[in-house]
Amino acid sequence: MREWHENKIYIQQFDVAILILLVEKIFFEITIIICIAAVLAIIFRFFKQPAILAYILTGVILGPLAIIRLDSGEVMHSLGQIGITLLLFMLGLEIRLSKIRSVGKTALITGIGQILFTTGVGFLICVSLGFSSVASLYMAIALTFSSTIIIVKLLSDKKDLNSLYGKIAVGILLVQDFVAIIILVFLSGFQNGGELISVRTFSLLILKMIVLFGWVMVFSNTVMPKIINKIARSSEVLFLFSIAWAFSMAALVSSPFIGFSIEIGGFLAGFALGNSSENFQIVSKVKAVRDFFITIFFVTLGMSLVFDNIASIWLPAVILAVYVLIGNPIILMSILGFLGYRKRTSFLVGLTVSQISEFSMIVVFMGNRLNHISNDVASIVTLAGTVTFVASTYMILHGNLLYKKLSPFLEIFERKYTHEQMIKVENLTNHVVLVGANRMGETILDALLKTEHSVIVVDFDPDVIARLQEKKINCLYGDIADFEIQERVNISRARLIVSTVPDVEDNLLLLESLAKLNKKALVVVCALEKENAAILYKAGADYVVLPHLAGGRHLAKMLVDKNHLEIIEEYKAEDRLALVG
Repeated sequence: MREWHENKIYIQQFDVAILILLVEKIFFEITIIICIAAVLAIIFRFFKQPAILAYILTGVILGPLAIIRLDSGEVMHSLGQIGITLLLFMLGLEIRLSKIRSVGKTALITGIGQILFTTGVGFLICVSLGFSSVASLYMAIALTFSSTIIIVKLLSDKKDLNSLYGKIAVGILLVQDFVAIIILVFLSGFQNGGELISVRTFSLLILKMIVLFGWVMVFSNTVMPKIINKIARSSEVLFLFSIAWAFSMAALVSSPFIGFSIEIGGFLAGFALGNSSENFQIVSKVKAVRDFFITIFFVTLGMSLVFDNIASIWLPAVILAVYVLIGNPIILMSILGFLGYRKRTSFLVGLTVSQISEFSMIVVFMGNRLNHISNDVASIVTLAGTVTFVASTYMILHGNLLYKKLSPFLEIFERKYTHEQMIKVENLTNHVVLVGANRMGETILDALLKTEHSVIVVDFDPDVIARLQEKKINCLYGDIADFEIQERVNISRARLIVSTVPDVEDNLLLLESLAKLNKKALVVVCALEKENAAILYKAGADYVVLPHLAGGRHLAKMLVDKNHLEIIEEYKAEDRLALVG
């Protein structure tokens, strides 16, 4: 008996030692992954490429290329699933049915139309390449969705989120995200294996989905806000509760009784918290955790790529990438042109769907996990996605230059009468052109109107134009980089052009036009970085406004004035009046 007891102790100690070794090994492998991903992300950031590419390349280095071999594949796979769950949890926090309705009829019609046409044409292309119907459907769906994260980041960098094309693009992306969730819900109800579910099981799946979504909507509007309000005073408790809620919902939804995937549970958990006033605080807290685990997911995705049969993979991947880069924008331009939008708006919106999404990778990942598609198919979609990530970034950032070169060929996408009919402007001469009348531009406009009789404003924000029209201020909707807009405001006869738009590309195009049409005009432009200011001076700008320098000089002069207290009170009164207005 004593020997048996001693042997049991030895076995337990041995098990503990093994467990410690496994934990240390996993920790070491995670360290390798994060270090390589961090180095590559810095390099990709330098070349203005999305970090997702760095993560996938990390997986390729650790997987197919086998430069460094990892043994904890299953553990990394599980950590990657946590990343997807948290990604969908945050999407659930940010997506609402009211948000879909608020994007307007244009985004809804265009979004649904683009999804149907892209999927249909993509399916035919994949079938013609010799893939099965199921594989072709998966690939076509993967090609349909665009990356909300990447597009919003690029539009934000270009200061185009509030432009007409920016608002339409974001609306389309919201529609895509909503449809992607519905598709993921259905995929999560498929049985594990090559065959699809029966009609009876499919009907039960729809019923469960309706009941589940209905319960979450009721819960999110009644019980959850009260719970959040009670715990919101402590940010730590709020964060811990949010993570616990996400994991609990994932576990509940993935139970045999309900039968969906843990990823859908994560989305529903976020959806339930979406109506709380603290949802933005939750997003900011969870984001860092999500980024860590989603990095692991994309690394494992790269590790799963198959390059053994590269000869049969690269050609379909290139064909699908070209379809997304060229075909997707053409489909979107056709729909927007039919709805009555100008070719420039349609073109710039079309560029925003010239890459595939993180959801595309998740769809392929789930299909491969369910044995609906092979590793080769998953590799083709991932390789095509990598190509589109790289190419579309440059296409979107240099959209104005591309439009300038391709404009003569885009006439077929514009109807004779459009929704964007521009205001007729009287023949102007010796006038002032103000580009951008929001924030800084609003203050400049107020000053110009007090001293100038002939001022015209150009702005690509429809809300700003509507506000100016109410005040009966001479204005024109559009982008100053558009040559048609330049002609309508008659920049060849303007004596002063002021651009408050910090987009370097737009300002360079404006300066290029003025160098040909009006060398005598005084040109003042804006830049956010010293390097960009130097470029604009070299291109011919008479003065470049750097907001941080201008603001500092103004404040310094105000503070050293002997009557600075009176001046501060005067400015405070004016600022408060502007804030109320």
